[in-house]
Amino acid sequence: MFEEAQYFAPVATRDDGTIEVELAASHPGFADPVYRARRNAIAALAVGHVPGTPIPTAEYTPQEHEVWALVSRELAIKHRVYATAEYLDAAERLGLPKDRIPQLQEVSELLQPLTGFRYLPAAGLVPLRDFYGVLADGFFHSTQYIRHHSTPLYTPEPDVIHEVIGHANALASDRYSRLYRLAGGAARRVESDAALEFVSKVFWFTLEFGVMADQGELRAYGAGILSSYGEIEEFRGMDIRPLDIARMGTTHYDITKYQDVLFRAESLEHLEDVVGEFWETCDDESIARLAADAR
Repeated sequence: MFEEAQYFAPVATRDDGTIEVELAASHPGFADPVYRARRNAIAALAVGHVPGTPIPTAEYTPQEHEVWALVSRELAIKHRVYATAEYLDAAERLGLPKDRIPQLQEVSELLQPLTGFRYLPAAGLVPLRDFYGVLADGFFHSTQYIRHHSTPLYTPEPDVIHEVIGHANALASDRYSRLYRLAGGAARRVESDAALEFVSKVFWFTLEFGVMADQGELRAYGAGILSSYGEIEEFRGMDIRPLDIARMGTTHYDITKYQDVLFRAESLEHLEDVVGEFWETCDDESIARLAADAR
């Protein structure tokens, strides 16, 4: 229901140097002063982080750990039914804690020996080119806050559950993590904003909201589906289309609702051959041709 590079609550630095996360009035935590203070403090950790140093520790409350434990437990049940075998194997390989929120530094230390990926803390909006570009170096920008406790199975924005349960499990796979790196290389290679948007849309319809034929049925590998308690139950009923780079790169989507158009890979090999090859070789000219063909 969101894209990391676009759908964060704005973060502002006040005249006195304090950090404030500007939540919308519709946000579940808008009227909760304790939650808002927690969001501000956690955002300040990311703002103050110096690249190359350990990620600051977020001191989560018992209530926040309970939200993680509940969602982690419920999603694990659904993953056995709806997630691809590659994702399930990678999740077992990574071994995230089930009863508490892991620190991003901890996630990095689990991931790095497996696929070389590490996390970077994000206070809020990360520019599109920066968000995708660092994937080429094995870095992933991530929030540290968790959704409001009143709606543990819903969040209007990407939180640590999405960033870690959705993405870190995929990043523990050698094959999925290679695709993340190729997407980052493509984002760095292209020059125009239009080409970058095309690359990001292909990412959206694959590593965020991708589905594939797996174990004799349609299963999900996209982090947006696999971290959404509601959407994971609905994706098989959406408009499922064949994997098509030109269509993925030019199809409009609404980040505020369940994705009603999804693109199906016939296997992980098919995904690697089509999407991996695109990201590995694309440039502004080839993308312009693909976009023209889709008109």
